[in-house]
Amino acid sequence: MPMLDIDGTSLYYTVKGNGIPIVFIHPPVLTGSNFKYQVEGLSQNFKVITFDIRGHGRSQYSDIPIIYSLIVEDIKRLLDHLNIQKAVICGYSTGGSVALEYLLNAPDRALGGIVISGMSEVKDRELKQKISLAISLANNKAIPLLALAISHGNSNSLKLFNTLFNEALTGDSLNIEQYFRYSLHYNCTNQLKNIPLPVLLVYGKKDKQFHYYAKLLHENLPYNQLQVIDYAKHQIPTKSANDLNELMTHFIETTMNEVTGEY
Repeated sequence: MPMLDIDGTSLYYTVKGNGIPIVFIHPPVLTGSNFKYQVEGLSQNFKVITFDIRGHGRSQYSDIPIIYSLIVEDIKRLLDHLNIQKAVICGYSTGGSVALEYLLNAPDRALGGIVISGMSEVKDRELKQKISLAISLANNKAIPLLALAISHGNSNSLKLFNTLFNEALTGDSLNIEQYFRYSLHYNCTNQLKNIPLPVLLVYGKKDKQFHYYAKLLHENLPYNQLQVIDYAKHQIPTKSANDLNELMTHFIETTMNEVTGEY
């Protein structure tokens, strides 16, 4: 089981394939296994990297609070460990916010970004209530309930559900609560204009709550493409995997044509 020691904390990660590197960032409770279909489909052409954020899945508990800058630094340390200078940074849902933070603070270590069902801030009342409920459940150590709801929502088969659920159960309640809490108050909308790299935005047509965030990012990011998948809801990596993989492949192959044979 590949583990990277970062200042006394072990970070679980996986690497599969060769080519342009893509790093995937998961939201709270879930783990890198949520990108199972991206690992399987995209590793035929790219180097696909997943990891479990501290206090999630197979990664150890963190004494340092889980905030986006810490996750960004962990990604950079992981890339250093793998001898990779730059990668495409891809985040799903709250992980999309982390991807934006990475692009803002470490553009020299990125080739571009991909935001799937993500946001630059939490603006609407419904999403605020959902995250606040998750914080409350994590505070009350009700991780099994969170794990059940989130794993079920992101599964398209019993096998995948079992994997996501069992890994989610191992998460640390404090670190999960910290990740949720930071996401509730995070806001980088006014900084989006400072991201100098191409960004692919992918949203589901049926994920109406997030259409506002898609529009917000599309209007404020200097170099972006917005793609909306028909019939898709929020859980695109697992429930619209083929469409997502095709969009990602096209984006990377057409946008990263300056990348040389170093990969």
